[in-house]
Amino acid sequence: MEKAFANTYCGVVEHMPKDGVHRIYHDTEYGFPLKGDDALFGRLVLEINQAGLSWTTILNKKDNFFKAYDNFSVKKVAKYDEKKVEKLMQDAGIIRNKLKINAAIHNATVILSMQKEFGSFEAWLDQHHPLTKDEWVKLFKKHFRFTGGEIVNEFLMSSGYLPGAHHKDCPQYKKVLKLKPKWATT
Repeated sequence: MEKAFANTYCGVVEHMPKDGVHRIYHDTEYGFPLKGDDALFGRLVLEINQAGLSWTTILNKKDNFFKAYDNFSVKKVAKYDEKKVEKLMQDAGIIRNKLKINAAIHNATVILSMQKEFGSFEAWLDQHHPLTKDEWVKLFKKHFRFTGGEIVNEFLMSSGYLPGAHHKDCPQYKKVLKLKPKWATT
């Protein structure tokens, strides 16, 4: 008998090697609450770069992204200039899309503004929580670039702000709940 979550990410990774990129991400990161602006910004950049591509591509390049984007330091990325953009455009280890690179820079500057006004990007997210997916998308589009419905949904679900990352029968579901994701505390 098939498990109830056979057609979910949980069901897909169940049959993958334990050392595969999807299984590791699912078991250790996906849906687990993220803390800190650089970690949240990094996840947002990765989700933006996934647009139009497979998540496998992003997971395989994840370490390269951390290196290329200065470990997703919001302060450093916000200062990127055209010379740095050109360097990123030449980096075969990441997604070389100028719109996505410029979105990362713009979004880093937005997060810096949020840090001044709210104390942190995380505090800004917390202040607006809980919202529906549609409300989140509208809010993100108001402030950030390259943040359509799927990107916002995956960012919020993967970082613990929206439920749905794991099926209730998935062993990771209870682990995530113990960490008190934002969606479980409302």
